[in-house]
Amino acid sequence: MTRRLICIICCTIFVLPATAQKKKNFPRPRLGDSALLTLVQQRTFDYFWKFAHPVSGLAPERTVTPEVVTVGGSGFGVMAILVGIERKFITREQGLERLLKIVNFLYKADHYHGMWPHWLNGATGKTVPFSRRDDGGDVVESAFMWQGLLSVRQYFTGNTPKEQELRNKITWMWAETEWNWYTQGGQEVLYWHWSPNSGWAMNHQIRGWNECLIAYVLAASSPNYLISAKAYHNGWAVSTFFSTAREYYGIKLPLGFPYGGPLFFAHYSFLGLDPRGLKDQYADYWEQNKNHTLINRQYCIENPKKFKGYGEDCWGLTASDNHEFYNAHSPTNDLGVITPTAALSSFPYTPEYSMQALKYFYNKVGDRLWGEYGFYDAFNETVNWFDYQYLAIDQGPIVVMIENYRSGLLWRLFMSCPEVKTGLQRLGFTSPAI
Repeated sequence: MTRRLICIICCTIFVLPATAQKKKNFPRPRLGDSALLTLVQQRTFDYFWKFAHPVSGLAPERTVTPEVVTVGGSGFGVMAILVGIERKFITREQGLERLLKIVNFLYKADHYHGMWPHWLNGATGKTVPFSRRDDGGDVVESAFMWQGLLSVRQYFTGNTPKEQELRNKITWMWAETEWNWYTQGGQEVLYWHWSPNSGWAMNHQIRGWNECLIAYVLAASSPNYLISAKAYHNGWAVSTFFSTAREYYGIKLPLGFPYGGPLFFAHYSFLGLDPRGLKDQYADYWEQNKNHTLINRQYCIENPKKFKGYGEDCWGLTASDNHEFYNAHSPTNDLGVITPTAALSSFPYTPEYSMQALKYFYNKVGDRLWGEYGFYDAFNETVNWFDYQYLAIDQGPIVVMIENYRSGLLWRLFMSCPEVKTGLQRLGFTSPAI
């Protein structure tokens, strides 16, 4: 089971009542579809550009924690910077300078056998514990960062000294990341955490199906510290919630929890990992992600709990803030909370339906949902609650997955990594990209 589901309380410590901050009103010009997509990308990108920590350049966990930066969310953020360059929100030189700042900071920041912790102090690079025993290396958060950094390396291919420096530093750190250490002595499974103070006390094996596929792909792609294919097949693929092959609303779901679970499962690993034509012995991953999205939407249309607002235009259940604190929302854990990142990050899978949702969020409830960095994290019309915060890990996929829908940029970059091609082949994947 994913840590984001079982340790949800850890994410609530920074969530304050909505009355703690007064929202500002931001204009919402009427736009065509393409211009609206660009506006949403640009405003959401600004979270990683304008709100980035001034010392590290990394993304704060959320808007009320400006000093605590998140490794995974910042991994999504470095991908968003590439989008910003391509969409001309910033220049290539500006993006290069910011990414050099980030990489130089990460090079010196706390790390544990090459893995960064979940949170860092944005000024010092010291570990900020996620919980009492979670104060060391975090494989999954680091995997999200590596998905981004390898995409950055593939983007900056110029022969200028700065581009060479950026590529070289990323490659040096990548080569020194000890993925096999996190098999806890050579077991056939990855472990999420290791702490210098508590060792393996968290004892959290990474098994599917959830957001963690990217960790196994990268661990099998490592140039110096790779895991065996047995860890993938005997660890990741062995779980009560892995291969279930059920149908919901007449839609086949090859993998995962009943009704698919929260939608971030279809996003986080696939910001760089291209699901188009990606297959192994367990699933067709385009089918998995598209059908997961369709099931999530259909559940909202059926709306068995009769929550206000749910329907064809207003859908998307995933982990986010809510009117109580924070939770991993899904059809089996439905609190009436719609989270914009769920539908917007699904643009590659359901472009027509995601555009319907985007227009509802922007045109219908935008007066309470649209702010400085795009859409606030979540809302619940039944209890008339609209969040006032932004979360890095929800913002990043919006920028990146809309771009993958529009141009395939991040999929193309990540899948061009020769190490990733080799790693996927080691695990038995097939793809047009490899």
